[in-house]
Amino acid sequence: MAGPGIQRSSYYDSKHRQSPALIRARRPYLFKNAVVGLGFTALALGIYAYTINAIGQDDFDDVKVPDVPVRATQPANK
Repeated sequence: MAGPGIQRSSYYDSKHRQSPALIRARRPYLFKNAVVGLGFTALALGIYAYTINAIGQDDFDDVKVPDVPVRATQPANK
């Protein structure tokens, strides 16, 4: 904790805005981070689309559905 006469150095000002120094420090990584983020987004959307496509091809012809619902047996009176 800083004392009353010592000012704390920070990349943010008193209104929590980025300082020019922080903007300069982040600039070299901005493009690379955007490319990686877009890559992860494309991967997630690709997996989602593949899964929906794979599930949509199933026709469930092998599942037997009864014509009349089966009634539960009456419990025995005690």
